[in-house]
Amino acid sequence: MKEQKNAMRPLTALAVAAALGIGGLGNAQALTAEQEAAAEKWIEEFQPSTLSREEQMEQIEWFIEAAEAFEGMDVSVVSETIPTHEYEASVIAEAFSELTGINLTHNLIGEGDVIEALQTEMQSGEPIYDAYINDADLIGTHYRYGQVLPLTDYMEGEGADVTSPYLDLDDFIGLDAATAPDGKLYQLPDQQFANLYWFRYDWFQREDLQAQFEDIYGYELGVPVNWSAYEDIAEFFTENVGELDGREIYGHMDYGKKDPSLGWRFTDAWLSMAGAGDKGLPNGLPVDEWGIRVEDCHPVGSDVRRGGAVNAPASVYALTKYIDWLDAYAPPEASGMTFSEAGPVPAEGHIAQQIFWYTAFTAPMAAEGTPVVNEDGTPKWRMAPSPHGPYWEEGMKVGYQDIGSWTLFEHADPEARKAAWLYAQFATSKVVSLKKTHEGLTPIRQSDIMHESMTERAPRLGGLVEFYRSPDREMWTDTGTNVPDYPRLAQLWWSNVASAVTGEVTPQEAMDNLASEQDRVMERLERADVQDRCGPRLNDLRDADYWFDQEGAPKPALDDEKPQGETVPYDDLVAGWRESM
Repeated sequence: MKEQKNAMRPLTALAVAAALGIGGLGNAQALTAEQEAAAEKWIEEFQPSTLSREEQMEQIEWFIEAAEAFEGMDVSVVSETIPTHEYEASVIAEAFSELTGINLTHNLIGEGDVIEALQTEMQSGEPIYDAYINDADLIGTHYRYGQVLPLTDYMEGEGADVTSPYLDLDDFIGLDAATAPDGKLYQLPDQQFANLYWFRYDWFQREDLQAQFEDIYGYELGVPVNWSAYEDIAEFFTENVGELDGREIYGHMDYGKKDPSLGWRFTDAWLSMAGAGDKGLPNGLPVDEWGIRVEDCHPVGSDVRRGGAVNAPASVYALTKYIDWLDAYAPPEASGMTFSEAGPVPAEGHIAQQIFWYTAFTAPMAAEGTPVVNEDGTPKWRMAPSPHGPYWEEGMKVGYQDIGSWTLFEHADPEARKAAWLYAQFATSKVVSLKKTHEGLTPIRQSDIMHESMTERAPRLGGLVEFYRSPDREMWTDTGTNVPDYPRLAQLWWSNVASAVTGEVTPQEAMDNLASEQDRVMERLERADVQDRCGPRLNDLRDADYWFDQEGAPKPALDDEKPQGETVPYDDLVAGWRESM
């Protein structure tokens, strides 16, 4: 599968440039003294780099020359607010503007607001921003609606004169996620982070706690392999330990406020981790982690009566466990928190573990002086693969990976789009990418991950470097092409999940309602035909038992949803990552 996908990848910008005779290496005009001084200043800022200073200067010269036609132009781009984008907005955007003369504004807004702006622009056809950084989760939407420029076509055609010969697409680690069923690249990865398991390594290593845990549960305290072990560990630290270092502690952390971010908690592969979908990478086939069944690339249903898995026993189990753990083992205030409010809580020092933790929080979690960092700067915590539920099977997706990616619209002003594309390339170029990786710890290039500066920093990052250097990272994927309209469907998740979290309906009723609402949206898309690009073609309703009798998802209920807990020593796990590099 990997070889086949690589074969479909678009040509590198270097190959395109060579074929079209544009932007040749080393052909940039000499810089003025002012431009050279500015370049030298910014090269100093963008250290370390996988490039030599001479190579950084060469690439900067290309950007200056390519931007001459757009000098003085006002360009506006947007992204969500995370440390990586904060560095781009405050530093990289300033460098780009000073070097090129383009007045670049990099706006930072909430992720939900980014999606809303995208949706508004798609519906109106009127530009709001000249370019977006939005999740590659929307690849199925972008492909089906035909409003986003396929970058493969753009780099070879209209945008050839502003496509860097140094782009080196083969160095990016997330291109598969931004490639549509037609084999074309629609988005350019800008940052990437995974959801993993987070835990207090120092507590797990205490011999007294290890002995106490084994005495109660009959197996070793370690990284949980399955949800049974996670639940046991959550119960152990919350109820059996209860207090450490003079402070009340909790065995679990999550969030439950009725907010769009509650939906991400589930669409970012929570059902897949429980085992609701099918085997297959990058997403389960024929049923993916959203519970959507596809046949010949066409979504055919969410409801179990159509062959989907949104309201199947595994999905209801997943929602039930989410609610149970939040109520029993998390701090009382967690149920009233959003994603952004809950994210920093483990760094406060009273959380033993978190099953679903984004590596985007690595930087603040590793900050010196926090309660979870030792005096020598090494972390008291570690990250590891998240455990899986009882419905999960070998060969299924392990977890989610967020890949925020540059997106250009067909209806955008062509000249402003070219200027924005230059910035998108600059913000992902080897000139700045390693420094940006150190700032936000959301790597996008293989060369950055393997750089010696990352090796030196690895002991302070709790397993992040080892994870990204391991081929295992490819088992963490983003939302796939099965989802035909991410903005419309995603907003259904948080409202329905919230109704179960607050006790208004049961988990089964919530998932039934979600499946029904999701299928109604896809039914409308089917009537609209979605330009006949793998649009929905819903199956007729039939008895759910028919589908339960078929192989794979949707799966019938298990007799025992809490098998024996299983753990693995963390040091053995990381050793396996290192050996597989």
